[in-house]
Amino acid sequence: MSSIGMAAGGDRQITARIERLPLSAWHFKVGVAIGSGWFFDAFDALAIAYVLPVLIGMWKLAPSQIGLLISIPYIGQIIGSIFFGWLAERIGRVPVTLYTLLIFSIMSLVCAFAASYEQMVAFRFLQGLGLGGEIPIMAAYISEFAAAHRRGRFAMTYQILFVIGLVAVALVGAQVVPRLGWQWMFYIGALPAVLVLPFRYLLPESPRWLASRGRHEEADRVLAQIEDEISRGGAKPLPPVPSNVPPVPPASTRIGDLFKSIYLRRTLSVWTIWFCVYFITYGLVVWVPSLYRTVFNAPVPDALRYGFFTSFAGLVGAVISILLIDKLGRKPIMAVSQLISAVPLLVVAHQTGMAVTDVVALVCISFGFNNMNSIMLSMYTAELYPTELRALGCGIGNAWLRFASVIGPFMVGAVLPGGARATPEQLAAGMSSVFVVFGAFAVVGGLVAGLFAVETRGAALEKLSPSLSR
Repeated sequence: MSSIGMAAGGDRQITARIERLPLSAWHFKVGVAIGSGWFFDAFDALAIAYVLPVLIGMWKLAPSQIGLLISIPYIGQIIGSIFFGWLAERIGRVPVTLYTLLIFSIMSLVCAFAASYEQMVAFRFLQGLGLGGEIPIMAAYISEFAAAHRRGRFAMTYQILFVIGLVAVALVGAQVVPRLGWQWMFYIGALPAVLVLPFRYLLPESPRWLASRGRHEEADRVLAQIEDEISRGGAKPLPPVPSNVPPVPPASTRIGDLFKSIYLRRTLSVWTIWFCVYFITYGLVVWVPSLYRTVFNAPVPDALRYGFFTSFAGLVGAVISILLIDKLGRKPIMAVSQLISAVPLLVVAHQTGMAVTDVVALVCISFGFNNMNSIMLSMYTAELYPTELRALGCGIGNAWLRFASVIGPFMVGAVLPGGARATPEQLAAGMSSVFVVFGAFAVVGGLVAGLFAVETRGAALEKLSPSLSR
């Protein structure tokens, strides 16, 4: 045990010692190692959107088949989110991030060799297990190293790599698919196994998680090493340990605690917000290039380029959210941005004969505001629960994301008329119905956030979310 750790009060002041750590190169290193996984998670999750315009013609897919191909990985992600969230509470954050990264990287490579629609469906389901499991664990992990006063910006700054991944997949898809072929989207998606995995082995286990498991000596040893690196071996004095931060009590993970005491309202409201935000996010982003192709008869390169514009608008919204999160708080941003995002969607739904460029502009505006929430939700959910429930709560919250990601794209495929015999009028009417539903979910999400969400800005996790274990 280092002198820094002992001087700070030993193994019972883990949370207070984390709270006093200044932002440093060590935090940057951990953030990049975690954030890189977010980048490739986004890339692999939405690669199918930029492959679909080719596969639709090659395999003669009907809208219902397209909807299933889009939705099937999210079914895997529902299972992966819950299972790996539970597993991370049992064996730790770091090993589970390694397992999930390997699963989705390897299965991305396998997808490139799919010879039929049926094979692609099966491979994408298996890939979804890893994709679903990684994000909630990373959100819990990075939040457990952040001081309360900067937790929102710190956690979301690295999560923005997920949004950059959405932009990158759109940009790469528009260039790579027409030139090299659709398989290259999946080759690129397999890169994390080579580029990111070595960095994950360097990550320390979360001291908060170790303390919650009663492994105080190990938690102290890990945190002392972090303190030693940040203080440059003691040459740079650390701030004093605050005296008003509760410790992490040893606790067991009980799924029923998600619905007890203060956590019942938090759980039900955040699940609703997850569903509404990502029903729109994935319903729009995954289908948008194909909608431009089928409804507006846009050439494939134009359809892919319009999809890039949408993803870039999401990046702008994410940056704005990061800049405001610790100033305005979580609740007002969630409520206001979600309600504003409903307006362009409803305009598209009730305006007939709009030019494709007008639709693109309105979709971009809506997606930008909606994405102010989507980047926030993993971090926000991690704040809502105590350490022994944090990964599990994030996992189940993300499962609602995945459920919405199944229903949203599948709903679009079910509502749009299929087949070559569909008239332009039928396609336009179907698209209007789709945007009415999107707008309605945006309104519901905004109202639930405004009425029931809990503000979490600036409070230490142990004060904000006390353990229910005895």
